[in-house]
Amino acid sequence: MEQKMMDAIIKHVDGEGLALARVPIPEPGPGEVQIKIHKTAICGTDVHIYQWNEWSRQHVHVGQTIGHEYVGEISALGDGVTGLKIGQKVSGEGHITCGHCRNCHTGNIQWCKDTVSVGVDRDGAFAEYLVIPERNLILIDDDLDEDVVSFFDAFGNATHTALQWLLPGEDVLITGAGPIGIIAAGICRYAGARRIVITDMNEYRLSLARKMGVDRAVNPLTTDLPALMKELGLKEGFDVGLEMSGAGAAFKQMLSVMRNGGKISLLGLGNGPIQLDMNEIIGRGLTLQGIYGRKMDNWHQMAYMVQGGLDLTPVITHRFHYTEFQKGFDAMISGNSGKVVLDWTSPAPTK
Repeated sequence: MEQKMMDAIIKHVDGEGLALARVPIPEPGPGEVQIKIHKTAICGTDVHIYQWNEWSRQHVHVGQTIGHEYVGEISALGDGVTGLKIGQKVSGEGHITCGHCRNCHTGNIQWCKDTVSVGVDRDGAFAEYLVIPERNLILIDDDLDEDVVSFFDAFGNATHTALQWLLPGEDVLITGAGPIGIIAAGICRYAGARRIVITDMNEYRLSLARKMGVDRAVNPLTTDLPALMKELGLKEGFDVGLEMSGAGAAFKQMLSVMRNGGKISLLGLGNGPIQLDMNEIIGRGLTLQGIYGRKMDNWHQMAYMVQGGLDLTPVITHRFHYTEFQKGFDAMISGNSGKVVLDWTSPAPTK
């Protein structure tokens, strides 16, 4: 029998770039579900794979389909899958975990030591069809905007980072106004934070953050942060810090402006180790929490926040047909973008 083929965006070369290729349509095995992809979103991880940095070379193999932010519909069910039906709108948790380690047994799958990531360690969602285990499937309500759901994976990172701490009435500093930092700012506003300040050196992304309701979006090189804090009425420092940049200088500045007893979530990955004053952290009673991936409950929180009025559409700056994926990556690499959404259902644009 002739194998059915589909379009997919693959890592086609041991070097920079991606290509659109024809690859076999994956069929679901026992306990798996096939998804017909509707929309996908480009993530910073995808940009790293495009640029083929050292991390990417260690995880992704040439010929692999990439992508892990998506929404679609169930198109086929593997043997043993029950309680689901063809046509249901779905997304999926991109971290496929072992299911039997201590963290999996206690509901902390984000810390599973044997995680396999969709679009990184195995074929991903930048394709017409994707197959994932049934347990990773997330049902999506029909009233949710597919463009927004396409980046629920990134939204989940922001949710996990921001909701690590109680936010009502708190003063929050976010370092790094990439798409996840901007989304986190919206979550903090929705959750009742008193003052929200976000820092970045990219004015385009600072302008996006202002649309998400921050009190101030500033360049730390040109704005005196302690003076700004005084202007905003922060007497002892920020209560909560969300470090999204991975930049050592940004993290050190965050430490310097936290109140004693402040709490910090660390999501941004750096390019290498940084030196810290442990005496400062200990003496001031600061709490540092590393954040990786999402908790499964974050998926429900995301849907409820959007249905409750959290508007994430300002984060979307570009939309392209999947055949124009190069334009999407160019926009991401330029830094002058928020989330870039690729459409997999509409006809390709005419040349």
